[in-house]
Amino acid sequence: MHREIQGRGGAGFPAGTKWGFLPADVHPRYLVINGDESEPGTYKDRLLMERDPHQLIEGIVIACYALNAAQAFLYVRGEMALAQERLAQALNDAYANNMVGKNICGSAFSVDITLTWGAGAYIVGEETALIESLEGERGMPRLKPPFFPAVKGLYMQPTIVNNVETLANVPYIVTSGGSEFKSIGAPTSTGMRMFAVSGHVKKPGVFEVPNGVTTFRMLFEAPEYCGGVREGRSVKAFIPGGASAMWFFPEHLDMALDKPTVDKAGSMLGSGAIVVMDDTTDMVAACWRIVRFFARESCGKCTPCREGTTWLERVLKRILDGHGRPEDIDLLMEVSESISPGIAWPPRQTTICPLGPSAVSPIASAVRRFRHEFDHYIAHGRPIDGVESPFAVAAASHA
Repeated sequence: MHREIQGRGGAGFPAGTKWGFLPADVHPRYLVINGDESEPGTYKDRLLMERDPHQLIEGIVIACYALNAAQAFLYVRGEMALAQERLAQALNDAYANNMVGKNICGSAFSVDITLTWGAGAYIVGEETALIESLEGERGMPRLKPPFFPAVKGLYMQPTIVNNVETLANVPYIVTSGGSEFKSIGAPTSTGMRMFAVSGHVKKPGVFEVPNGVTTFRMLFEAPEYCGGVREGRSVKAFIPGGASAMWFFPEHLDMALDKPTVDKAGSMLGSGAIVVMDDTTDMVAACWRIVRFFARESCGKCTPCREGTTWLERVLKRILDGHGRPEDIDLLMEVSESISPGIAWPPRQTTICPLGPSAVSPIASAVRRFRHEFDHYIAHGRPIDGVESPFAVAAASHA
């Protein structure tokens, strides 16, 4: 695999480069597949596991062959019952037809794939927390260094953790060639990529588009994609890459879905979840819903995250309930600063994993752009005229 081909996980780290981190001649080594898709609005991997589990299994087998790994663990979010059922059936089929197991297709190569169900914790989407969970421990992130998975991962052995969509692309790359894959999309973001679009669009869903070429406007408005914003409304803001991303605004609509471009603009494509908010959205309420998610999903290991996200949720709820104080906005920014110094992008963190800084993104975005909505809540105890509380933000709530 070409080292520069981007992974399809939240970080977009080049998959081939990650594979190259494995130390030579250290065994056993493991491949772990992160199917614990839990961020609000994210459901593309779930769709892959439900609709084409055989393609994923084929990608896992090929990856294990390339990595010289004899064991893979596929970790699936606990609530994804249909994905679990179909993956289990597909894996049984693969074993029955000697596509997985001992001496695959009469070769000298053998690999076993173990399915594991999560218990619903968002934090285990972080690769070291996922490894802890696989080992039977509480899903909490490890310090890096020294616990870089490629060196000290599952059972302290070399481990590669890949996203579902990343591995689902492997069969195409092998059969068509890396050069063919790289010919699709933009030079900086190659291949096809899946995006889960939800919120205030006419046709929410998962769409596969040429990476780095399609613009946000095309994705939202084209009849073959989302078909436009609901009821002829206009876009007020949108989240380009999952709840942990900085928000974008109408001036970003003509930007291509290209990782370097979006990164440079101060956000990320992240988990491939795009949430559209139209001009009727109460932005204070939208901010609170996302912060509440991160506060409730904090594992509690790091004080800035455990205490900070709780305070952010508490202060935002006070404003929403009509009891906000003029100093509350400064308090929000002060707490945000303690979690993510400088409130910059990419975020700087005082925590082991990025969950805490993720809660800062909606606050920084909303306060900077919609300060007047916060001020109105504090002064009058209600939202500005013409807006309403947004859709519920729950993990994989749209399908």
